[in-house]
Amino acid sequence: MRIEYTLKKKDKNTEARHGSIKTNYGEYETPMFMPVGTKATVKGLSKEELAAVGRGIILANTYHLWLRPGEDVIDKCGGLHKFMNYEGPILTDCGGFQVFSLIQNKEKDITEEGAKFKSHLDGTELFLTPEKSIEIQNKLDSDIAMSFDECPPYPVTYDYMKQSVERTIRWAERGKKVHKNDHQALFGIVQGGEFTDLREYSAKETVKLDFDGYSIGGTSVGEPKDVMYKMIEDGVRYLPEDKTRYLMGVGDPIDIIEGVIRGIDIFDCVLPTRIARHGQAFTRTGKINLNNAKYITDMSKLDPECDCYTCQNYSKAYIRHLITTKEMLGGRLLSIHNIRFLIKLTEELRKAIDEDRVLEYREEFIKKYSKKSP
Repeated sequence: MRIEYTLKKKDKNTEARHGSIKTNYGEYETPMFMPVGTKATVKGLSKEELAAVGRGIILANTYHLWLRPGEDVIDKCGGLHKFMNYEGPILTDCGGFQVFSLIQNKEKDITEEGAKFKSHLDGTELFLTPEKSIEIQNKLDSDIAMSFDECPPYPVTYDYMKQSVERTIRWAERGKKVHKNDHQALFGIVQGGEFTDLREYSAKETVKLDFDGYSIGGTSVGEPKDVMYKMIEDGVRYLPEDKTRYLMGVGDPIDIIEGVIRGIDIFDCVLPTRIARHGQAFTRTGKINLNNAKYITDMSKLDPECDCYTCQNYSKAYIRHLITTKEMLGGRLLSIHNIRFLIKLTEELRKAIDEDRVLEYREEFIKKYSKKSP
C-alpha cells in the first residue's frame, strides 16, 4: 500500500491537527517528529532504542545512500528495511538539499535537465535529475519518497525564485511519471521562498499533480523566524486537508510548536543528534551544554520531566565525563534523550489539540523553556 492520512481532531483556535498516518508498518499518530538516519542509521542508536523513544517514521538520505553503498547494493539486499533489519516506516528525502549545497555556480550548474555538482567524498563530478532521484528511491524501497526539487538559499531575488519554483514544478511532474514503486508513497514539495504569491502558485500547481502528501520546503535556511513562520502559512493554506503535511529540516522545539499551530503534521531534523555529539541537551528549561564545568559533580537528571532511558539511569556529571573524555556512549545517551524530548513534545501537542488548548500549551512551554537552566 501507499499511505493514508486520517484527520482525527482539529484545534478550534488554530490550524493544529491531530491525525494518523497508515503505513506499510502500522498506523502512527501525528504531529510527529521523525529521527534522521542519514546513512541508513540514526547515529549511534539501535532499532530497539529507536522503538523505546517512541519513533514513528524515520528518515534516510538519498544522496548519501546513492554514493555509499549505492542504490543497487541496497536493492540486491532486499531494500532499506531488510538492509537495516528495520521494521518500521522510512521516508527518503530527494537529495536536493545536499546537492544544492554542493553546487558551485547556480546559474550554470542548475539546468532544466538537472543539477551538476561534485561529490563531497572525492570531488567526482555528478549529475542528478528528477528521474534519477526517483529511480534511486524506488530501489531503496522506502515507504515515502520525495520529489526532486531545488532548495534555494535565503535570500534570493524574486526573479530567481520564480524561475526556480517553475522548474521545481516541472521536475515534480517528470519525477511522478517515472515513479514505479506501487507500495511507495510520493510527496510533492512546495517552494517559493519568502514570496507569498510564489508560495501560493507552487502549492496550487503541486497539488494539481495529486501527490500522496506534501512538504513545505525552503525554510530554516537562514531566514528570520517571523519570515519562516510566514513561509509555512503561505504554503500550508493551499494544501488539501486529507493528506499529510511535512515541514522539512525543522527540529527546534519552539519551531515545531509553531509549525503544528500552522497545520504541519510531520517534522525531521538532524539537530537532536548533532547537538548531542557536542554535549548539548534539550531540557524543559532550555538547552544546556554539559561541557560547562558547573556540571562536574551534578548528580541530577538531564531533565526531571523526561522518561527516557538516559534520564532514568544517568546523571549530568557522568554524561559530562563521557563527553569531555570523548567516550562514544556520551553522544549516544544524549541522542536518546534529545530525540525522546522532541517526540514527547509532539505527543503532548496531540493531547493539547484534543483539548483545544494548543495556544495555552505554547505559552506554558515557551515561558518555562526560556528560563535559565540550573
